[in-house]
Amino acid sequence: MFLSQIKPAAAQPKAPSLAGRSTVYVPNGAVATSQPLATAAGLAVLQRGGNAVDAAVTAAAVLNVVEPMMTGAGGDLFALMWLAGEQRLVGLNGSGRSGSLLTREALVKRGRTTMPTSGAESITVPGALAGWHDLLAAHGTISLADALAPAIALAENGFPLTPVIAGDWATTGEVLETDEGGRATYLIDGSRFPATGEWVTNPDLAATFRLVSREGIGVFYGGTLGKRVAERVQQLGGFITLDDLAAHRSEWVVPISVGFKGYRLYELPPNGQGIAALEMLRILEPYDLKGMGHNSPAYLHHLIEAKKLAFADLERFVGDPATMTTPAAHLLSDPFIAERRLKLNARRATERPEPGPALTRSETIYLTAADKQGNMVSLINSLAGGFGSGVVVPGTGLALQNRGAGFTMTQGLPNTVGPRKRPFHTIIPAFVTKRNAAGQEEPWMSYGVMGGAMQPQGHVQVLLNLLVFGMDLQEALDAARFRHSSGNKVALEPPIGDFVRNELTAMGHEVSVLPANSAGGAQAIIRLPRGYAAASDPRKDGMAAGH
Repeated sequence: MFLSQIKPAAAQPKAPSLAGRSTVYVPNGAVATSQPLATAAGLAVLQRGGNAVDAAVTAAAVLNVVEPMMTGAGGDLFALMWLAGEQRLVGLNGSGRSGSLLTREALVKRGRTTMPTSGAESITVPGALAGWHDLLAAHGTISLADALAPAIALAENGFPLTPVIAGDWATTGEVLETDEGGRATYLIDGSRFPATGEWVTNPDLAATFRLVSREGIGVFYGGTLGKRVAERVQQLGGFITLDDLAAHRSEWVVPISVGFKGYRLYELPPNGQGIAALEMLRILEPYDLKGMGHNSPAYLHHLIEAKKLAFADLERFVGDPATMTTPAAHLLSDPFIAERRLKLNARRATERPEPGPALTRSETIYLTAADKQGNMVSLINSLAGGFGSGVVVPGTGLALQNRGAGFTMTQGLPNTVGPRKRPFHTIIPAFVTKRNAAGQEEPWMSYGVMGGAMQPQGHVQVLLNLLVFGMDLQEALDAARFRHSSGNKVALEPPIGDFVRNELTAMGHEVSVLPANSAGGAQAIIRLPRGYAAASDPRKDGMAAGH
């Protein structure tokens, strides 16, 4: 089924949404990111003959400069890539591990009863820089130095700040105020947040990227830059060492998937939460979702309850794969899904065990790129919380992630805190394939939805908008969303009206209003029979563009 076959029928009313922009249709290649300068940088790479991997890494580096509270070389990344020449999908886990000095006992001795959510104790080894390098080395056509060049130019010469990012800077930037490097790097005159339209530079980050361009990523993973990082983290009470940085490696992984209405949704295997989107989709598959109506009380109720079940399983079973005793395949198996589906009460909201707050907090960028050869990249890069740990090593421009907040202090779980472990991750890229007339699997859509625990919920909502309700791509991103948090608490975006809210309340849901900045930010590209369709979420500053 091609995109032209899943447009809404003329008589079908448009779903209540936030927007009005059109889907972008292009003949050769496309890029969709959460900031126009990043989209432009990626697009320029495609226009010079680079491929989708080149464009994605270039855009990710630019986002480090222009959206620094969300992403950067001080964080982690994950990617899914459709390799046109090999006609297959590959995955990269670019997440780092906890420091070798981090133990539960060490935290208990310091009086911690829950995982620290900021500061040096929350810092894990950043994997993004190695991930950028490894993506380019394996499947790109340009060097890391080439990919970093646009980011260096913007960091040195500056840019005017966009409004959504300015708002995020102000709302998440308080974590920087107690850190010397944070104040010097990301507060104007060390005392205030930049405003919309204000000119912003980051010469320290430019210098760091120039150093990496000259000396390679080894300067961070075991070299002089890494030494500065490790020493500063330990000085502030953190747990990573230079040896921990030197030992870091990205991991190529086999994506996991489930089928749905002739399509197949792919996610990366744990230590991420992508499996929750797959479990939700499997639970929902036999229901007549279209008959319920888009964003109707019954429809939203079924999605919310499926989310509760999937997230209860995340908390219990998912963590570093090396410590998981229940394999991911079991969580998607027919008997397991059938048992979980029986727990879904079609008429009443039901309390379910939920991950703690440390498992769901995330500040993230998602981007996607596609080229004229047919390669498609789904990439997500994150610092975890806004500005990560709030620690910026003086003189480097690098905000270090607080991904250690994803561990739990509860003993005996796969995600229990410990040394040299990958924590539970919220950031997940997604990819969808379909069967062609010959029965072969081919690429269809690269997409993602940012926003902590919103991400699996967003993946499912956007996909159902397309496959069940026949929206075009931009409409599928624009349509109003729900976000379930914990217990029976669910928030709905304002386009969802009072009738739906009242009906959900009668079912036992505790309904509130979901602000646009909590609904996630999506980017997506669909492959057409010729060319691409691309879209960018109006909840962010970004744009989709192509050539």
